[in-house]
Amino acid sequence: MEINQQEYNKYVEQITPVRPLWPELLKAFVTGGVICSIGQISTMCMMNWWGMEKETAMTWTQLELILASVILTGFNLYPGIVKWGGAGALVPITGFANSVVAPAIEYKTEGHIFGIGCKIFTIAGPVILFGVFTSWVLGLIYWVLKAIGVE
Repeated sequence: MEINQQEYNKYVEQITPVRPLWPELLKAFVTGGVICSIGQISTMCMMNWWGMEKETAMTWTQLELILASVILTGFNLYPGIVKWGGAGALVPITGFANSVVAPAIEYKTEGHIFGIGCKIFTIAGPVILFGVFTSWVLGLIYWVLKAIGVE
């Protein structure tokens, strides 16, 4: 049974959900803004109340946001935030933490090794691989430019 291209395109248009662009952009903006505001408030509190240096406070804030995302994912709350806020919840570091933890939780019935151990790197593996590779390439370019005297 062969379907021609026009019939297929018509079928795809029928089943593809249509979302209004501007409300979706606004929800993503609000969601990302709330996550970033929570991070900024946390950093400022650590600097002002606990006397931390800026770099140290920012590191602790990242850890707090990652932990919050992991906990919310574990209680199945973060997927609802992602569904509502879209890219506003996926782009920050909290979205990456969610994408690492979610497959591990989904496959926990497969056991610690073949379930959690293997599936936790479904998303993180390629990101780590290409991140390290890109860092290496950029470091090599920087080294070559520095060696030839370009500042």
